[in-house]
Amino acid sequence: MLTVLEALTKSTEYLEKKGIESPRANAEIMLAHILNCKRLQLYLSFDKPLKKDEQKTYREFLHRRANREPVQYITQNVEFYGINFEINNSVFIPRQETEILVETVLKNIDNVNQIEILDIGTGSANISISLAKNLSNSKITAIDTSNSALDLAQRNSNNNSVDEQIIFSNYDILNSENNFSKQFDIIVSNPPYISKEDFNKLEPELNKFEPSIALTDFSDGFNFYHIICQKSKDLLKNNGKLFLELGLGQFDKVKDIMEENKFENINFVNDYQNIKRVIWGNLL
Repeated sequence: MLTVLEALTKSTEYLEKKGIESPRANAEIMLAHILNCKRLQLYLSFDKPLKKDEQKTYREFLHRRANREPVQYITQNVEFYGINFEINNSVFIPRQETEILVETVLKNIDNVNQIEILDIGTGSANISISLAKNLSNSKITAIDTSNSALDLAQRNSNNNSVDEQIIFSNYDILNSENNFSKQFDIIVSNPPYISKEDFNKLEPELNKFEPSIALTDFSDGFNFYHIICQKSKDLLKNNGKLFLELGLGQFDKVKDIMEENKFENINFVNDYQNIKRVIWGNLL
């Protein structure tokens, strides 16, 4: 019987030969998922033999990862802001950089009795749920154009016990008229900001497996910023705040777009690589 240590050693070598980045970490994440344990526990179970069905599932997982399918889609799980989320290929995989967007919102919220938040392009609802769990006085409207994504988002909301705080709605911010019955204190979004040109150059994990509509605007990468800033003038309350995630080198252009749409006190927050990752400001 193959032991945990033998399985990890062989799978790491296999993934490395296939050109997978961080092969050992990938091997550990998938095996820990199959064995329903933490990665650290693998190191305490090196001599444990794997059952035949566990070996079979592990081989299937390894084959999928070697074909460049993201490990998060394989395990259907990701941790974001200390919270576990179900994930599938109907949504963009939450990234560590987006935790900065959540943290920036939390640090810059006014102390009001009830905070009305609009999350544009909610996907797995990682932003909405993270905010809801940290803001008990928040009411969040989370919109997306994908029914599959909204079904997943609702499950994540139920699983994290914030379903009473969040309303999910199929809404296309690009093409729909404003039919919201209220205005918001805060609008937050991690929009599709990769240009069509750059999208075609992405690694296979991104442009072959993740939903393209969550990554690119099929244009210059600024289409959503224009629309969101324009529509925020009607959607935000007086002195409401808009928080947006940015791609590399997009700050100056998005700052101009925000200023054109009457936003002031515009600030930015760098990510771990010193890239301007979040921009936010107040509506005049």
